[in-house]
Amino acid sequence: MKYETMEDNSRQLEFTEIDLSEDASTTEVPIPERSTLTRAPFDKQVTNGGVLSSERRFAQEARQYIELQGEEAPFVPFMSYWPTYGVMSESQQKWYFYWRSEVRAERYMDTDLSYLFVHIYELINGIGWHEPEWGYEQLKRLWVNYRERFSQLDVYMQDWLVDYGLVHQVQMSLTEIMNITKGYLPMEISDMELHRLLTSDVSKLSLKLLSRYYEYDITLSKFYRDQGQLALERYIPQVMVLMESYLQRTRGVGLIDHLQLTKEKSIKRALFRKAVYDDTLHGKAAIDLTFVPIGESASFCSFVTRIFRCTENKLRELLGFRGRLRGKTLDTEFAQVIERYLDKVFAAEQEELKEKPMVRIDQEKLAVLQQESDYVREALMIDEHEYSEDKLVPDNQLLNQHEGMQVTEEHTLPKMDEVKMTLQLEDLNIQHTTETMKPYNSSTDMESKEEDFTLKWNDSSIAELDGEWILFANELAPRHVQAIYALLGDEPDRELVQVAERNGTMPTLLLDEINDAAMETIGDLLIDNDRIVPEYMTVFEHVKR
Repeated sequence: MKYETMEDNSRQLEFTEIDLSEDASTTEVPIPERSTLTRAPFDKQVTNGGVLSSERRFAQEARQYIELQGEEAPFVPFMSYWPTYGVMSESQQKWYFYWRSEVRAERYMDTDLSYLFVHIYELINGIGWHEPEWGYEQLKRLWVNYRERFSQLDVYMQDWLVDYGLVHQVQMSLTEIMNITKGYLPMEISDMELHRLLTSDVSKLSLKLLSRYYEYDITLSKFYRDQGQLALERYIPQVMVLMESYLQRTRGVGLIDHLQLTKEKSIKRALFRKAVYDDTLHGKAAIDLTFVPIGESASFCSFVTRIFRCTENKLRELLGFRGRLRGKTLDTEFAQVIERYLDKVFAAEQEELKEKPMVRIDQEKLAVLQQESDYVREALMIDEHEYSEDKLVPDNQLLNQHEGMQVTEEHTLPKMDEVKMTLQLEDLNIQHTTETMKPYNSSTDMESKEEDFTLKWNDSSIAELDGEWILFANELAPRHVQAIYALLGDEPDRELVQVAERNGTMPTLLLDEINDAAMETIGDLLIDNDRIVPEYMTVFEHVKR
């Protein structure tokens, strides 16, 4: 690691830096004594009398110190061009091993960056973990906990984490790595991650990854800076999911095949560049990568740029932002799909916000009412034959404090008409901004629970259904199936209200949940204006009731 300021003698002189091939009489640099090559008090090892590279020597020393538990020691500053044990003084080593013990216990004390790099070098050389996944997690935690204190870490750790995952075949989230830092993954890694998501997990796409492929910098947009960042981060990935589903449904292929992104490219990626890494440990100084270079595809970049432009313009309209993006537009067919989707989702969310009741509860009054209710419940549950005279006296004292609660001399229980508990809604100080929901019907709810509602089609029509409809049916809860039955009935509005009441919810929320399931499976909204979209009604003609 390079630093702008350092002492000239801060780097340890290595054997590998001395040219021994020349005759001793022709060189002006004398071979130093072995004792001058080290500053640390620990012994160095040489294999079979041969000279070790600095990387191999570091790895061997690290294995010697792997279990060393450092005792509490004072902090000593440490800055080195090439930080290893050998360039530390004795007091610096004491602090390092104490600090490392604390980090292993997940206590991330302040220290110098050079100490941090030594521990990182240990981890990438296999020191301090038995399972590769634990080494990966330690590296990530070091980065996350120190990146605010040392911004330089972002430059190295992003690449080193990727290299570690590739060498040890760790199931890592490249999107997570990218989201930790403000920068970008190397282009070949971005291409690998995007291809993986588009072919297996499109719902995990993020705006940060996609923005690498747009033909302009979206962060420079006035809409993005002023009010649109959250909307774009939320809706752009959803629109990409929508387009993938739409292409699958209408063309039978996804974005990758639609744009013919199949030609692969191979490169050799150097591992752990600028790190102290002994490549003999795993036999790899570089690794071969084969990937589809999506970023080099002009057709893909143009297509996603038009999708983004169409989405942003629609969001500008919905959020009342003046001005529109100009340039090449998306095909009318795709543009209508995107605009229709955003209209429906945006309208549904606004309606939900408008209808959601605002409730405020006076906690003190609620506590009093709860206490009174407990007194009544306890009194009604007492068996008069087992009620002892000793227990009666204190209970009577409590009950007599409440109006209408009197215990007779015969020690009989209070009659129901003598129990005057007035629990009014205003006592809880509950304020609703919308109309109060109707009372819960327990009898009809019990009936609904007894039935196992699942969405099924007649056997004769199942073969004609696309697989996405089966997936959709599997995502539905019984209340959703009841709601669909209501929409297929003769009085959909009345029946839908009844379904909502039985399930303790609202019609709008039920329909929104059904649309969410539809978007994740069939890739489109199923319900519009409280009715099943006409083009999908044929799918439900043969639903079993």
